Amino acid sequence: MKRRYSILCTTFLVAACYSPEPFVAESDDEPSDKTSEMGTLYPVNSQKQICNPSVSLDTVNFPASMLWLNFGGVLNVTAKDPAYTTKRVIQHDRLTISDNKGNVRWFVMRDVDAGECQFQDPEWSTHADFIVALRGYDVNGKTSCENLDYGIFATRLSDSKRFWFFEKEIGEFATPHLWVGEPQSLSDDASSDSASGDSTVEGFFGTDEVRLTYVTDDNKIAFFDYADGGKKKTLKKPSNRSSWEIDSPLISPDGKFVVYNMLENPSTWEAYVQELSTSSNAMKIERVDGMMSEPAQPHWYSDGSDLFVVWAEFPAGSQMLNKNDLTVESVQEGSVGRTVMREVSLKTGDTKLKWNGEVRELAPVPMTGGLSPDGKYLATGTNLAYILELP
Repeated sequence: MKRRYSILCTTFLVAACYSPEPFVAESDDEPSDKTSEMGTLYPVNSQKQICNPSVSLDTVNFPASMLWLNFGGVLNVTAKDPAYTTKRVIQHDRLTISDNKGNVRWFVMRDVDAGECQFQDPEWSTHADFIVALRGYDVNGKTSCENLDYGIFATRLSDSKRFWFFEKEIGEFATPHLWVGEPQSLSDDASSDSASGDSTVEGFFGTDEVRLTYVTDDNKIAFFDYADGGKKKTLKKPSNRSSWEIDSPLISPDGKFVVYNMLENPSTWEAYVQELSTSSNAMKIERVDGMMSEPAQPHWYSDGSDLFVVWAEFPAGSQMLNKNDLTVESVQEGSVGRTVMREVSLKTGDTKLKWNGEVRELAPVPMTGGLSPDGKYLATGTNLAYILELP
């Protein structure tokens, strides 16, 4: 999860990985890959805590992989590049994509010389070649990194270059997400000079069809449509939920909607879908018979023709996280949660969700990092991380 609360964080929210003490697994034994009726489960950074799991949306360059954010100490991954250290690691000092065999496929380190302190809230965008994240720096320029401010940037995975939406004055719980449309032919001005081109939205992304969302300091969803001038707009919060906290709005594949959680406390939450429009009203994902809980950590999934919402469910009274070793057979029967999906039909102006069919179980364990575009892999993290290859 991403996320802001419980033993992981300093507040009850679930939006980031802040923890005075990292989670310690109950066993020192490292679980190995395990195949069962639900598929093959691969530990990620085995027995070491991670957060912000985001399943790979690039099935060609990063198959069977996930993006994640590290804690400190030792990392249990294999990296060919010596710049990727695995011992004496500083918490949140890098972004990592690793695969189901524990190999580091891509990474970026914080730039200490430039005053960077840490990363937060990485998430794969709707486009396979881009991720979005927060970068924190000390506002007083201290290397102790005690008074942090944040900015939002996108990284192009193909060359690791960055584009800055905001370099500062963003809250630490912003959980940004990014939608990128199909690339267009660049203008002569944008394509003639790659350096200057990368400084513009159209030059960096290959299109001006780019939309950004994040959670503001006053707990609203802000969104920007860069094909329409990039002016900041905000969504109305669900009625009677003004005091609840918003977590991780994710943009739909068509760029027109977001899905997100709202939390009253660590064990009470709801999920909503909302059009990216200042006049839209939030549409609650209703809990129906057979569901274990309200939807947790909802993600979008499309099979190319139909649209689905994928979410995790947890037992009554549980928090929105998993502390169990999912390779243990006794927890693979839904006792600690499950992952499901449901087909949905959406059009702008909708005031109620239109579901097609019933809630379908994907796995009898809770996976909070989304479903890969080919429908083969689920990802999860916090406190222990896994990639699940579905049968």
